[in-house]
Amino acid sequence: MLSGKELLKYAREAIAEHPEVFAALEEYDRTRRLPKLKYKKRVNFTLDSELFREFRRLCEKKGIKMSIKIEELIKKEIYG
Repeated sequence: MLSGKELLKYAREAIAEHPEVFAALEEYDRTRRLPKLKYKKRVNFTLDSELFREFRRLCEKKGIKMSIKIEELIKKEIYG
C-alpha cells in the first residue's frame, strides 16, 4: 500500500507526463462529457503527381487509408 507522500509523488508525475488526460477529466467533471484526447489535423502539401498516383494505388490494393499509412511512415521517421 502506498503512503500519502508516495501517492502524491506518482500523481504529480502522471500529471506532468499526461496533462491532456487530466484536462479531459476536468472537462468531464465540468460538463459530464468526455472530450477527445487526440484530434486529427488537416494538412496541405505538394507531392509529385506520379508518386501520388502510385501511392494511392498501393493503398487501395492493400485496403488502407492513405492518411493512416502516412502517419505510420512519419512515426517511423520520428521514432525509428
